[in-house]
Amino acid sequence: MKRTIGIVGISVLMAAGVWAAEHHEVGGGYIPKRGPAPVKQGHPVEENRKFSDKAGHPEAPHVHTNGQWVGHDTGANDARYHLDHPWEHGHFTGGIGKGHVWHLAGGGPSRFWFGGFYFSVAPADIGFCGDWLWTSDQIVIYDDPDHVGWYLGYNVRLGTYVHIMYLGA
Repeated sequence: MKRTIGIVGISVLMAAGVWAAEHHEVGGGYIPKRGPAPVKQGHPVEENRKFSDKAGHPEAPHVHTNGQWVGHDTGANDARYHLDHPWEHGHFTGGIGKGHVWHLAGGGPSRFWFGGFYFSVAPADIGFCGDWLWTSDQIVIYDDPDHVGWYLGYNVRLGTYVHIMYLGA
C-alpha cells in the first residue's frame, strides 16, 4: 500500500512538472523562433512604463510563447537607442537566432562575455537585467530591426530581453 501511494505521488509530481514546462507563458526555456518585426508606427516612450501585461509576467521587456515581443514598440526614432557611430566595433559573427544559444561567462551589464565575444547592455535597459545570472544564464542574440547598431539579448531562463551592443572579440 505504501509503495502504491509513493508511486502515485511521484507520478503526480512528474505530471505537474511536465504541465508547468509545457504551459509557461514567459521564460522557462522558451526560445523565440525569430526576433521582433520592425515597428511601423512607433509608440511614444513612456516614463515608468509597465511591462507586466498579465499576472506573473515580468516587469521588463519580454517575449510571450506565441512570439509576441512585449515592449519592442517604440520604433526607430527612440532616442534612447540612437548611436552616433553604429557598429563601431564591427558586427557580431558568432551566430544569431534560435539555433545559437550562448552561455554567459562573466561580467555584468556594462561588459559581459561568452565564447570570446564581448557586449554591453544599453544604458536605458540596465534596470531590466538585474536578475540575470552573468556567469551561467543562456541567451540568444537577435537582430534589432529598428535600432541600428543594437542587438537584442534574450534570456532563455527569464524570457526577458535587453538591447545589447557588440564590443568585439
